[in-house]
Amino acid sequence: MKALPAIVLNSFIHFFNMPTYFIIGASSGIGKKLTENLVSSGNRVIATYFKNKPETNSGLAEYQYLNVLDENIALDFLPDTLNGLVYCPGSINLRPFERIKPDDFVDDFKLQVTGAIKLIQAAMSRLKKAGNASIVLFSTVAVQTGFPFHTQVSASKGAIEGLTRALAAEFAPKIRVNCIAPSLTDTPLAASILNTDQKREANALRHPLKKTGTPVNIADMAEFLLSEKGSWISGQIFHVDGGLSSLKV
Repeated sequence: MKALPAIVLNSFIHFFNMPTYFIIGASSGIGKKLTENLVSSGNRVIATYFKNKPETNSGLAEYQYLNVLDENIALDFLPDTLNGLVYCPGSINLRPFERIKPDDFVDDFKLQVTGAIKLIQAAMSRLKKAGNASIVLFSTVAVQTGFPFHTQVSASKGAIEGLTRALAAEFAPKIRVNCIAPSLTDTPLAASILNTDQKREANALRHPLKKTGTPVNIADMAEFLLSEKGSWISGQIFHVDGGLSSLKV
């Protein structure tokens, strides 16, 4: 049997040794940008979608359909070892408290908290095998800075912040767990809130840095937390919010 050329053999070795990340909810917004970042840095990404199916696989990104609300989730498509997991699914429902039914809070919790718990539990053995894996979750600036009409999203995301710290303590030192708490970011999820020039300008002016966040701003922080550059950070909530949570100008 003829031996493989060295360049082909090296390519195989590189593929099977490169870091592999699992991005849940990667078809749009922050998840999509993070997937692009990781692939461009030479990482393998297993990315999931629910409503928006990507047209084709892109380079080192492999897309799989996944409904995080399913009772039984099979992750047979994942490799044996994962270097990181990022849970992106979320919702923004801004309404007066008296108009929100208790079941609405439960539905939000199932998507934003229970979904994350199920996926982390299902992938935990693969993350532990890496020895230095990283989990990144998402909260909102509204958890620690109260805003009217934010009770529904703040209740679920507040649970995510508590989950982040508890998991970070339980999983140390093999798995780091951190959370990003953005302000309103210009993604498809926020389209109805930023659907006019006037709304965009008003939102930008609310922030000390006088601009609205982009998927790039948040994805760059997530990529940092997944990487070796963030290897001494765990159990933290990072406010990537244009200064809204801490500055008065």
